[in-house]
Amino acid sequence: MTSSAPQSSGTAAAAVPPDASDRRRWFALAIVMTAAFMDLVDVTIVNIAIPSIKRDTGASFSSIQWITAGYALAFAAGLITGGRLGDIYGRKRLFLIGIGGFTVASALCGLAANPEMLVASRILQGGTAALMVPQVLSIVHATFPAHERGKVFGLFGAIVGLGAVSGPLLGALLTEWNIAGLEWRPIFLINLPVGIAGLILGRRFITESKAPRALRLDLIGVVLVTVGMLMLIYPLTRGEELDWPLWGYLSMAGSLVVFLVLVLFERRKARRDGSPLVELSLFRVKSFAAGIAVQLTFGVGLGIFFLVWTLYMQEGLGWSALRAGTTGIPFSVAVSVAAGISVQKLVPRFGRKVLQAGALLMIAGLLLYIWESDRYGMGITSWQMALPLVVMGLGMGLIVAPLADAVLSEVPREHSGSASGLFNTVQQMGNALGLALVSVIFFGAIGDRLTPAQLGPAFADAFEHSLWWVAGVLAAIFLLMFALPARPKQHVEGGEEAAGAAFPAGPSEPADEPVLTH
Repeated sequence: MTSSAPQSSGTAAAAVPPDASDRRRWFALAIVMTAAFMDLVDVTIVNIAIPSIKRDTGASFSSIQWITAGYALAFAAGLITGGRLGDIYGRKRLFLIGIGGFTVASALCGLAANPEMLVASRILQGGTAALMVPQVLSIVHATFPAHERGKVFGLFGAIVGLGAVSGPLLGALLTEWNIAGLEWRPIFLINLPVGIAGLILGRRFITESKAPRALRLDLIGVVLVTVGMLMLIYPLTRGEELDWPLWGYLSMAGSLVVFLVLVLFERRKARRDGSPLVELSLFRVKSFAAGIAVQLTFGVGLGIFFLVWTLYMQEGLGWSALRAGTTGIPFSVAVSVAAGISVQKLVPRFGRKVLQAGALLMIAGLLLYIWESDRYGMGITSWQMALPLVVMGLGMGLIVAPLADAVLSEVPREHSGSASGLFNTVQQMGNALGLALVSVIFFGAIGDRLTPAQLGPAFADAFEHSLWWVAGVLAAIFLLMFALPARPKQHVEGGEEAAGAAFPAGPSEPADEPVLTH
């Protein structure tokens, strides 16, 4: 059976809407949301287990960075490609390939015999997540009628908040319990039953959808993006360890040349066949260009903060994984609460001022954290950290939820899918860049040949040094936000477009409405 349905980006009309009486769509929703939750948890769960991984495998600091940065880089490099492949070959098919590959990669991570195998498995995990995750919201749009999407996106927001809360805590519990003497390995092995169940149930309950006249995949664009990112990220990650060799500087300079070639090639391809990997015309929209800059910079700041925060608590203060994990709960709860009220209550009334207030709150939380770390030193407690973490969490919640609305509000509807894919990709690229910069900002501030007694204070000093950098990044974000629209158009116009504008996925041209097949 086939029927037409709205494209993932919210096409205004379709020949036949999804069948609201089909209960299978709710099973499909549970499956894809579980997959999204699994990805969110897997990003945050690793940080808390870093000390255990380091002790068990003898991994160097460079390897530890690649365990986190490798996932983020592979994920970022593959997001646009994964979304385009779903349009061409079917979103259900790509989702199943992605979740199957993610499950296999998780097993390889859990069985890794050495740091090199773990890094390679994490890169594979990030690459398969890039096939899986872009299909989630596309499947939701193709499966649910317009009047139900508000409820669905509310559930999605709850899943995002729950993933942020659950990752560090679940990682801490699994590491602390040391199940069957496996130490850190269950943080990856727990994905196996979830992934297998998602694969089996997804085959039965998810409805296939695709764009019959989808654009062709830009393979040269994919290669250029990937090579450029590797040339930039790899030297940043290894530079401190290798004493900044000449080839590292040449590689980073060469990455700028690769990105310039990418821009020139994408312009030519857009003129030739209209199917570039990156829709460069989007950058003529002032709010989008500014929002991309905000997203990239924000990702850099978060990439720095979360890794150095974890290292500070466990390596510097000597806290257990469980204590470090529970310390982060106030932060995660604050993010969820602020994110929940920002889009529904605050942004319609105050517009971009909400995002700017979020940046200022995060700066205030960082300054408070620096003051407390300096005052209490190695005797600082989880309770003393709670206040700056809550302030930072509230600020982050005011930014992450409405940012997509603000960025996409002035993008032409025919390019909303491309804009959304690029927006998400830039976030991951920023995160990978931030993780790489940790070697410069954090480890570069720690001296060599430290005695055990000197190690803790050195980590604390490096943590405070890193927070000043993050505060500077957020100050730059505050200024960049002035280029965002004062009030996102969705909140003025209302209607169906307002409900789903933050989550478009895929081109919205009427000619490319997806075909649903059972």
